[in-house]
Amino acid sequence: MNIEIKTKVNGNYKDIMRQFDKKLFEALKPSHADMKIIVFTGSKKGDKVHLRFHSPIKADWISHITDDGENEKESFFIDEGLKLPFPMSYWKHKHIVRKITDSTSYIIDDITFKGPVFFLSWLLYPAIYLGFYPRKKIYKKYFSKI
Repeated sequence: MNIEIKTKVNGNYKDIMRQFDKKLFEALKPSHADMKIIVFTGSKKGDKVHLRFHSPIKADWISHITDDGENEKESFFIDEGLKLPFPMSYWKHKHIVRKITDSTSYIIDDITFKGPVFFLSWLLYPAIYLGFYPRKKIYKKYFSKI
């Protein structure tokens, strides 16, 4: 299954991508989740993110950054899940910052995920969508300071 959420923000796409750091990651934490960042080494290929959830589920989530890049139109990095909470069996999240003008950009969360069976993927869809949709407001506020 795939979810894509696009948010228009103020700022140059390269400057925005440079701010995809631990501070932004903490700001994006879902308000309803009791989550701790165990490891966050960055947003470049080879980096690692390890999260520990205590509620609403108790689980570890470990992702590696498998790719990153930049060209004259966009910057991106991709995190892929290595250890995922049940019932998730696959996770690939492409973080894209795309140039609109020199001073405005889109932040795109392009998420592909699966449960172990198709039925569970459908059940996961609303939870993941509702978990990521609030990022729109957070991104707008966070990058209004640029």
